[in-house]
Amino acid sequence: MKKKILIIGGVAGGASAAARLRRLDEDAEIIMFEKGEYISFANCGLPYYIGETIKDRKKLIVQTPENMVKRFNVDVKPNSEVIGVDTNRKFVKVNSKDKGIYEENYDYLILSPGAKPMKPNIEGIDSKKIITLRNIPDTDKIKNYVDNNDIKNTVVIGGGFIGVEMAENLVQRGINVTLVEAAPHILAPFDTDMTVIAEKELESNGVNLILGDGVKSFKDTENSLEILLSSNTKLTTDLVILAIGVVPDTDFIKGSQIKLGKRGHILVDKNMKTNIENIYAVGDAVEIKDFVNGQSTAIPLAGPANKQGRIAADNIAGLNKSFNGSQGTAIIKIFGLTAANTGNNERTLKRLDIPYKVIYVHPVSHASYYPGASPISIKLIFNEKGTILGAQAMGYEGVDKRIDVIASVMRLHGTIYDLTELELNYAPPFSSAKDPVNMAGFTAENVLTGKSEVITPTELYYYDLSNSILVDVRSKLEFNNGHIDGAINIPVDNLRERLSELDKNKEIIVYCQVGLRGYVAERILKQKGFKVKNLTGGYKTASMLNYKPKEINFTEQKELDSESMKEVAATDGNYNCNKVLDTCGLCCPGPLMEVKKSVDELKNGETLKVTASDPGFYEDIKSWCNTTNNTLINLTKDNANITALIKKNCETLEKTSSNISVPPANTNKTMVVFSGDLDKAIASFIIANGAASMGKKVTMFFTFWGLNVLRKSEKVSVKKSFIEKMFGIMMPRGSKKLKLSNMNMLGMGAKMIRGIMKNKNVSSLEDLMETAIANGVEIVACQMSMDVMGIQKEELIDDIKIGGVGYYLGEAENSNVNLFI
Repeated sequence: MKKKILIIGGVAGGASAAARLRRLDEDAEIIMFEKGEYISFANCGLPYYIGETIKDRKKLIVQTPENMVKRFNVDVKPNSEVIGVDTNRKFVKVNSKDKGIYEENYDYLILSPGAKPMKPNIEGIDSKKIITLRNIPDTDKIKNYVDNNDIKNTVVIGGGFIGVEMAENLVQRGINVTLVEAAPHILAPFDTDMTVIAEKELESNGVNLILGDGVKSFKDTENSLEILLSSNTKLTTDLVILAIGVVPDTDFIKGSQIKLGKRGHILVDKNMKTNIENIYAVGDAVEIKDFVNGQSTAIPLAGPANKQGRIAADNIAGLNKSFNGSQGTAIIKIFGLTAANTGNNERTLKRLDIPYKVIYVHPVSHASYYPGASPISIKLIFNEKGTILGAQAMGYEGVDKRIDVIASVMRLHGTIYDLTELELNYAPPFSSAKDPVNMAGFTAENVLTGKSEVITPTELYYYDLSNSILVDVRSKLEFNNGHIDGAINIPVDNLRERLSELDKNKEIIVYCQVGLRGYVAERILKQKGFKVKNLTGGYKTASMLNYKPKEINFTEQKELDSESMKEVAATDGNYNCNKVLDTCGLCCPGPLMEVKKSVDELKNGETLKVTASDPGFYEDIKSWCNTTNNTLINLTKDNANITALIKKNCETLEKTSSNISVPPANTNKTMVVFSGDLDKAIASFIIANGAASMGKKVTMFFTFWGLNVLRKSEKVSVKKSFIEKMFGIMMPRGSKKLKLSNMNMLGMGAKMIRGIMKNKNVSSLEDLMETAIANGVEIVACQMSMDVMGIQKEELIDDIKIGGVGYYLGEAENSNVNLFI
């Protein structure tokens, strides 16, 4: 029997259903109603036509009514809006531009009405200067407005995918763009710790960000539009793009017997069938199952809509196909950055009270030794069984294929263990022998098999550290360039010889830059009997949580932009450099270490041009130049590549709020530490740290009994004469064995002092020593005294300089304070 099938709506779901139906049933009568002129268009490409990346408007048209008739024999009726459905009589009511209002009967009905832009009831919302973007007419309206008016400023309301894409494309048109988002962060499918990467990318490309602030009202003026935000901030703009989300376009169904969800979405089963026999629904207007958590949800994406249209057609043709839910896999371009996700984020899992674990990895896109490698930040969410619940990734290259691989493993019900076993393409230009997906799997496997216990940066932020020691296992250079408050610095390569500095009665939380060295440190410490957690994602992920958009002075914005452009023009790539350094592919601390080496080789006033691909280098090099008194002449970013121009030891250092002042000559501080008494050692380091915090250069010269303060606590195997061995036995080994100058009481006095200091939250001698070294205090052991007392360099703690009286006198010459303790 010949079937008559009506399809309401085209684009992704409806057009796919029509084409599939015809391929399955040549005799069926298929009629498609589309209320607009265009039945199938590339709605994801609309912002890029406005931004003129896509030049030809015709390329947005996927299928025309004429082509649908010729190829698929579908009776397409554009400009025909279905305004009612009678499920008892099996009729739809149509309002046609050509025929007026009429009815059409059906045997089967496929509903694909899509969604429409959300437009809240706000004062002034109907201004002609406020435009939404959903279809071809909207696109034409925005592009014509931009093309034919002198548009200088645009405000985009909404930080979802469309809002972010519109912000980028309007900037590409040379327009000053401000993006306003009522939520604390943009891009809701991503968690905060990942979204900030995208926010920084927007801001670094000139987009002004206002987060956590909604719109109170709009007001038309003669030449512009005034926006009043909830914070009472006032913005003036030439154009507003409203992109705060969509709602299902299902008003015409209300009053029929077709069931709708709480938010107006059509309810369907796994076969895309509604509660009414022979009526199916697909696309943005339906409520479907979340593939990960099994709950009902709505995911307005083109990919699922196409699949749903095909499945509905299959079931009408008797093939009994089902839609098993959507993972919400999505991707977005943000200038040079790519952001992609699949599955659930932390917010969703917390809301549904689903237990989960999180790890972060920051591998590079391909082999680091092959030019152009850039870091990828991957967040993997999984449960105790290894089931993958979600993944998010951001980077400049290779993000899409990594999320696609993880999404595929999820769809096939694979686990994190499968990620470790995947055999993926490898050649230096494309990947590494251990692909980033494998690395994510390895890291998650270590957690589930008990080899690693991780803590996330968000958990650390709220963690009670009263019985914990936070240990930064990066290099001293990295630590001095920025670290988590309260951390002590013990580089992983020195960890085994400095174990005595850690208390086994306390929990140790280790971290490095991205988590790998932290894991190595964790394994060392655990096998030595310590209780340890590793900060997953390391300092790189933790530091992201501190990001806040810059405050915007809109009255001065244009003038500031103009001045900024003059500065860049004056210091562009043609700057006469004495040395060029390429550190692309190196991860932190590689770029900074190479910069230091190169700058050390330069003469005063000479310049270095360095290129790096590690995103953290953008902030790192600012801090490094500030703390080392080298001038950062210019800093630019081109997608993944960051280029810095540095002048060595220039007299004038451009100041920012984070600069450290360089003390003039003769304001340094020196002290000779002769005593090995605990109380005197504490006093000397308190004074040293105080002076260092004031920006003074401090040199501590340890001689004779003072050398005991610097000795390692554990015994070091070195060759000594009999007398030297006797000295070693009689003298205290390290700071923890020092006695009090008075009231020592066979060691009880020292223990009492340490206990009182702990109760009063006064740093221990060991903490004071670590802080001093981190603050750049120069600690010098007297070579002559070491020779006399039989102490060798291997017996002293790290970061100690060996010097003589001449060195000390040279430092004292430039000091206005010299103490003898």
